[in-house]
Amino acid sequence: MVITLMEYRGLVLDAFQEEAIRALRAERSVLVCAPTGTGKTIIADWIVDHALQSGRKVVYTAPIKALSNQKYRDYRRLHGEDKVGLVTGDLVISRDAPCLVMTTEILRNMLLAGEDTDDLLAVVLDEIHFLDDRERGTVWEEVLIYLPPEVQIVGLSATLSNVDDFAAWLEHVRDRRVQVVTEPTRAVPLHFHHFSADTGLVEPRQYQRVYQRKGGRSSEREQRRGRRGHRGRGPNRRRSKTSHIAVFHALREHDLLPYLFFVFSRRDTEMLARALAQRLRYPLLTRDQQADCELMIAEAEIELGHPIDQNLTRMYRHGVAFHHAGLHVALKALVESLYEARLLKVLYCTSTFALGINMPARSVVFDGLKKFDGREVVPLTTRQFMQKAGRAGRRGMDEVGHVVLRMDFSDYEEYQPLLERYRQGQPEPVRSSFNLSFNSIVNLLDQHDAERIRDILDRSFLSWHLDRRAQTDAQKASSLRGGTEKQEKQARKLESRARRARSRVWDEFQAKVTFLQQVGYVGEDLSFNAGARVLKHLQIAEVFVTELVLDGVLEDLVAPELFGVLAGITNSLPRHARPTFRPRMEDRQLSRHIGRLRNAWATIEAETLSGIEVDWDPDVMHLGRLWALGTSLQDILEQLQCDTDISGDLITGFRRAKDLAGQLRDVYSEYPEKQDLLRKLIATVSRDEVEVVG
Repeated sequence: MVITLMEYRGLVLDAFQEEAIRALRAERSVLVCAPTGTGKTIIADWIVDHALQSGRKVVYTAPIKALSNQKYRDYRRLHGEDKVGLVTGDLVISRDAPCLVMTTEILRNMLLAGEDTDDLLAVVLDEIHFLDDRERGTVWEEVLIYLPPEVQIVGLSATLSNVDDFAAWLEHVRDRRVQVVTEPTRAVPLHFHHFSADTGLVEPRQYQRVYQRKGGRSSEREQRRGRRGHRGRGPNRRRSKTSHIAVFHALREHDLLPYLFFVFSRRDTEMLARALAQRLRYPLLTRDQQADCELMIAEAEIELGHPIDQNLTRMYRHGVAFHHAGLHVALKALVESLYEARLLKVLYCTSTFALGINMPARSVVFDGLKKFDGREVVPLTTRQFMQKAGRAGRRGMDEVGHVVLRMDFSDYEEYQPLLERYRQGQPEPVRSSFNLSFNSIVNLLDQHDAERIRDILDRSFLSWHLDRRAQTDAQKASSLRGGTEKQEKQARKLESRARRARSRVWDEFQAKVTFLQQVGYVGEDLSFNAGARVLKHLQIAEVFVTELVLDGVLEDLVAPELFGVLAGITNSLPRHARPTFRPRMEDRQLSRHIGRLRNAWATIEAETLSGIEVDWDPDVMHLGRLWALGTSLQDILEQLQCDTDISGDLITGFRRAKDLAGQLRDVYSEYPEKQDLLRKLIATVSRDEVEVVG
């Protein structure tokens, strides 16, 4: 029998890619679960091609704007500017194009607004495991519930371990066949190493032997000292005797460059990169590569509008850089471009570099296995570890990818159980984080009756899981009925638990509706008062901003002051950033007024019910006002003392403030003067870095 291999764009497809594409041709949805670097994106590319050739529409969604922007650039190069559009909170480009790239929130909003989907063939949900993200996962579920059943779903993930469970729910909610496609084998296998000053670069078993022979007893005192000074953030962090410089020398000696060095604080990415660059006697780049690097730096300086710091340019010319979310957008783009051009040999980075962007390395190094999650220092999940480790190994260039853990003997006992879990390679199952926003609730009340809303909620992944658990409990209870007194009591408990499980999602929805009635946004008959009419348009700090609107605090503000307030809501300065300015008297008065609303019962209760914290930083208010007045980012940064680059954070905050201004423009649809002010404000702040697609 002759087996014909399918080709696409001149590439012979792997079996899993072919299986997925055949399922899509048969008009089925697919869930594709395959390791990083195996070529899942080709399946998304095929459905985009197919839709455009069929005269249909297709939507590509991603969890982060950086990935959306990258796919927009890729598809525009492939299909032409007239065929591809970008819709994010920041930008709308070619909104009517047949292929739209957008964040998942934008698609949810379109579906809630009842936009026409008649010509929509398929939706790609990249990184679909984000469905269990605590703050944003509900959006993924809403999209899958609201989309018409005939729209094909292309779900992509490297870490969806309970894919069959997820597919069963998806078939239930979509009422259509879902093909599960898995590829457990990496295109480039991973080879794990440990590194310490005591062992050098060795395999895990060899490290363990050396540790048992040499390190166990001698390092007990160091282990106790290490536990007192945990490997977290702040001044108590224990210093390692195994330096990142030693890691560099070992990897260069073994010809394992280029490598990504993952650390878990932005400060460390900058500090370690600068330290390595200073220690290098010679650049890691050839003369031709240095010339290419200088050309790209010059182009970035034109975009920045000012020269790049000499220490940074020297670092880049030596083949070293750092990358984190707070980095200036133009510098971030430059670092990514240098890396893609193979002009960086060592890149110190945080977790953001592991999300979606296709930039593998020969090796990946972990500075540790714990990170601060916003509340406490916790071990990396298997999914987080594998997402970073998966960057090791460049397909077509490397036979294996190398994963290195920098680990002193004093870390070994603590890390060993984690390493065993990671080596098993089974990511945590995706669990539902279904938690409707107040904006979604108001829009559901506006469009549907109680019966339809109950049906929508019952279709959530959370409801599906709870119902299955309730069925199990009910069956157990039934088997216990008619037994002993103890069994009868146990049966009643199981039946009660089953009833609570079946109604939990609806009860949580009702609790939020009751809150909206208590604050007077919604009437007892579910009619809309002023609060609900405002809330219907707000998706950032929903109840807090609604309270500001109802209070009238935003009414008389001129445009720069208004943008300052919005910036203070959408961003907060990191703890290590200290303002050098004194707030104006009028800013202090306004801040106190807003602070009272921030700490009022309505805002606090909304926070409790949603589980999402609201920002309010008066210092950012001053910075936002400066941006709206035309002050350059460079000059704004001079208003702060900070030992890391936070320009990217500020720009992200200003972009979200612009998004919020757009939402307020809809709130004030019946007030032409206010709408005009907001329209002009949005145009004013949409400049320079805030306007960049990147």
